[in-house]
Amino acid sequence: MTDTSIPAWDADGMDIAESILDLIGQTPMVRMKRVSEEHGIRCTLAMKHEVTNPGGSSKDRPALEMILAAEASGELQPGGTIVEPTSGNTGVGLAIVAAQRGYKCVFVMTNKAGKEKVDLLRAYGAEVVVCDVAVAPEDPNSYYSVAERLTQERGAFRPNQYANPHNPAAHTKTTGPEIWEQTKGRITHFIAGAGTCGSLTGAGRYLKSMNPDIKIIAADPEKSVFSGGSGRPYLVEGVGEDFFPAAYDGDLWDEVIPISDEESFLMARYVSETEGILIGGSGGTAVAAALKVAKDADDDAVVVVFNPDSGRGYLSTVFNENWMMNFGFLKECDQCVGAVLDTRNASIENLLYVNPSAPVSEAIEIMRSNGVSQLPVCKNTPPFANAEVAGAVDELQLMDVIHRDPGAMGTAVEKVMGAKLPTIGVGQKVELAVEMLETAPALLVLSGGQPLSVLTRTDLLSYFTAIAEDAHNRD
Repeated sequence: MTDTSIPAWDADGMDIAESILDLIGQTPMVRMKRVSEEHGIRCTLAMKHEVTNPGGSSKDRPALEMILAAEASGELQPGGTIVEPTSGNTGVGLAIVAAQRGYKCVFVMTNKAGKEKVDLLRAYGAEVVVCDVAVAPEDPNSYYSVAERLTQERGAFRPNQYANPHNPAAHTKTTGPEIWEQTKGRITHFIAGAGTCGSLTGAGRYLKSMNPDIKIIAADPEKSVFSGGSGRPYLVEGVGEDFFPAAYDGDLWDEVIPISDEESFLMARYVSETEGILIGGSGGTAVAAALKVAKDADDDAVVVVFNPDSGRGYLSTVFNENWMMNFGFLKECDQCVGAVLDTRNASIENLLYVNPSAPVSEAIEIMRSNGVSQLPVCKNTPPFANAEVAGAVDELQLMDVIHRDPGAMGTAVEKVMGAKLPTIGVGQKVELAVEMLETAPALLVLSGGQPLSVLTRTDLLSYFTAIAEDAHNRD
């Protein structure tokens, strides 16, 4: 009988890796030459490009480290299940390790993550559970809570990247030493996004041990807690938080630079087009912060920015024209929705809103005193730039509520509010607004990803009337 068993592996001098896991790390560093030239940067600005990891991101490093540690401690047994809440990249890293070592995976994601990320995890054979991003971390339906419940129900191992010390340890062992070697110890600034804080704190800890004068700088979404915000709302994925993870180390970090969604996304597109390096939104956050640092740095400084992943996971969002325009990040015409708002009565605030906990009587008074028929219901206000839209109310709806129950005047708005208003970007065509208002009572206008104003049929009628009158006067 012929022996068909696989022979013992012997590389015999060939340059062939034992497994895909052996390809994790040793990622390249590249100078951002064209960006530096266009911005008048004289120092060395370089990118640590984590895309060449097998899973396409920096998260492969802690994924491997956390699983190896769990195997060593006995927390993860052969054939076991791994459960983890993730924005996508950690899940990919864990899925790759799981495939090589025979584990099942269940990943919990929020609906803020792009469809590509969900599909990618499923392509690795993982089960994916999607949760609403709008709920608080302590809510039973939050992605943290759902992950914990699934861990208990399935007797699974949860790496818990937010609290696992092997997350930052992976970067202390590998990322930091690689950067030190690649720059020959000349690095002066290290900039990375802060999410779980693993890469920033882990690599930063090693770099500081080699030279305490190296500046460790967090690039952070401006609404994230690291920048002093509440943790919401913002659109950039995989970076920023609404709580302080275990790896957060404010004493290690020299500076936190807040970056808006608009800066992040436009920078990601700019770098991709200018350098030919396709980066995602969180990479855009890091580069935007690094440019601020590099512009003020000495000529002999070596500024290293950490790019965690590729823009391929954001083709339906950051690199999708319609998505960018709908959130008000791009402008498709001169005579757009913004032009309609400019012709409106200047005495009306840009964004009128009511808080979810406010009584119905307050919503009615706001509508009465401002002569409007609809109001968005917003959390985290004022100022309106921090608005997190929860729903909407309109005069017909409230009229019905009060007619049925006069005592409802004291009821909280969140108890009677309806669905959110449809959204349109401030730079989108007026024709689109006309089409949408055929079926919707009003539209919520977004600028830079944030609520700007409510657009009504009356606003459009006033706009078209003004155009007609102007044309008549010219004739």
